[in-house]
Amino acid sequence: MSNEQNFLICLAGLPASGKSIFANELREILEEKFTNFKVKIIDPDKIRQTITQNKFDHKKEHLVKEKNLQIIKRELKKRSVVISDDLNYYSSMRHDLKKIADELDLNFFIIHISTPLEVCLKWNEKRGKPIPNKIIKRISKKFDDFNKYKWDTPYAVYNMNQTLDLNDSLIDFANRLHLNVKQSKKILEREAEFRHDSTLYKEKLDKITRNYVGILLLNSNYIPLKNKIIKLRKEFLKTKKNEFLSESEIQNSFQTFLEESLNIKIL
Repeated sequence: MSNEQNFLICLAGLPASGKSIFANELREILEEKFTNFKVKIIDPDKIRQTITQNKFDHKKEHLVKEKNLQIIKRELKKRSVVISDDLNYYSSMRHDLKKIADELDLNFFIIHISTPLEVCLKWNEKRGKPIPNKIIKRISKKFDDFNKYKWDTPYAVYNMNQTLDLNDSLIDFANRLHLNVKQSKKILEREAEFRHDSTLYKEKLDKITRNYVGILLLNSNYIPLKNKIIKLRKEFLKTKKNEFLSESEIQNSFQTFLEESLNIKIL
């Protein structure tokens, strides 16, 4: 299993929904299943303790967010499996995590802890209301629905009030996740190869057309058309960026494009 990749899990749910309990039990199961990786839980509440002494300070929340994302990225680079134990109630919050996974060519999984609001309020009461109930209600109203975007679809959903045997559920989940990671690794490798090829092609497209324009403008007959030619080159790059033409095809196609657009014959 040494060829496996680590991955990022994004928990999303209301305060007092059972996310931290879920995260800790999930970490134990994943460490048994993915023996080549350490599993790290990143909890912004712990980051907040060091920045604001555990007091919510709206003016410093951007620092908590930045530090949270920095730590997640750092741990992923160290080949840890990372669990984001945060509310992640806005799709933009979930997308910030996805961007990190995409940048590192890693799998990204969302798990929705769907414990209902009334249960969360009850559990919050039992633990002494560390978060005012009015804030939990406010977050519930602002919670962005899933499935608006294809990437923002939960891989699994758990209502912690209805999960009788969490351990068995998580073992099944880990088995499914393990299979998914093995299969998607091949997909990610193919996508990485395509992105690499695509980058090389765009560089070639840019270089050939830039050199062509440079040579063309050595002819004084085309100097009056310089601005139009530069503008047309940009248009050509946009239209041909996904066609993967050969070098000769790029040059011939670009010349034809200029001739038709400028209604001239280039000699």
